[in-house]
Amino acid sequence: MEDRVIGFGHVDLAHHQLFTHCKVSHHISTQYEVYVHINYTVYESITCVRFFSLQEVCLVGEAEKRRWHPLPSSQYPKPLVFHDGRIAFTPDAISTLCMFLWFPLGFALAFARALVFLCLPYALCVPLLAFLGMHSRLITSDDKEERRGDGSQLYICNHRTLLDGLYISAALGRHLTATTYSVSRISEWFSPIRTVRLTRNREEDAARMKKLVQEGDLLVCPEGTTCREPYLLRFSQLVAEISREVVPVALESWVSMFYGTSTGKLKFLDPLYFLMNPFPCYEVEFMARVATGAIGGKECSSYEMANHLQAEIGTRLGFQCTSLTRKDKYLLLAGNEGTI
Repeated sequence: MEDRVIGFGHVDLAHHQLFTHCKVSHHISTQYEVYVHINYTVYESITCVRFFSLQEVCLVGEAEKRRWHPLPSSQYPKPLVFHDGRIAFTPDAISTLCMFLWFPLGFALAFARALVFLCLPYALCVPLLAFLGMHSRLITSDDKEERRGDGSQLYICNHRTLLDGLYISAALGRHLTATTYSVSRISEWFSPIRTVRLTRNREEDAARMKKLVQEGDLLVCPEGTTCREPYLLRFSQLVAEISREVVPVALESWVSMFYGTSTGKLKFLDPLYFLMNPFPCYEVEFMARVATGAIGGKECSSYEMANHLQAEIGTRLGFQCTSLTRKDKYLLLAGNEGTI
């Protein structure tokens, strides 16, 4: 090993956060025996390592620890757009115990909620689901023109969970068709609404969606994947090319115990985890229809219209728009391009 560098395997620990607050003298080398404690693991001692001499080490006392508090997301060094995992709470001892105690009841409750979704008409399932703890809120304009439609309307929305289509369909009071990218076959089999899988071929997908919107109401999520945080991924410009007008729908969801999204191989469990939350919440807001050929009376391209729709939904929700894509998310979290 080189001087002034302490490492374990291929990891360079000299720049690890454990050492970032230490003052270093780079011209004094000594032999040390070091125990490294990272991510709840104590590694074996590393002996006879020539590395830097610490002039000052700042230790945190109990009094300072008691003043610690969670860092607001607005103060993060970098925006937190993507993250994975099922747990939606800080897993301290009490919370973790409560989660395990909730599991049997949560599973039974999720099963009951799923049966209501699958077997009952919307007029009955909405109040019954509210009784079972699933809170929802519908926001729309007074004339309700965007909800009435003529049976062949294109709806676009930001993507929160796989249940987006069900909530929009329930708000409309009628079934619609939802496009999907690469959700599991199990999720497609059990979906109460019709789903159509896209191919990722631009021309083929455009032709397929134009045909679907002529047959009836169509829902498209132009982000192509879910995002848990208050950010919007880049919108596909196809949504501005398949219909003369669209109805944007702004969605927000809240959970307290389990996230209903993932990037792993068990994506078919995503709806189950969402339904296992004690009191999951959804907010559906229908916005005014938008003509896809012009912005403010001025002609625009499909690319400009996609950005305009993203900005309108982002403004309504208070979300930040990004240029990140589905591919960016899956490459970062799963090491693939999101194909199942």
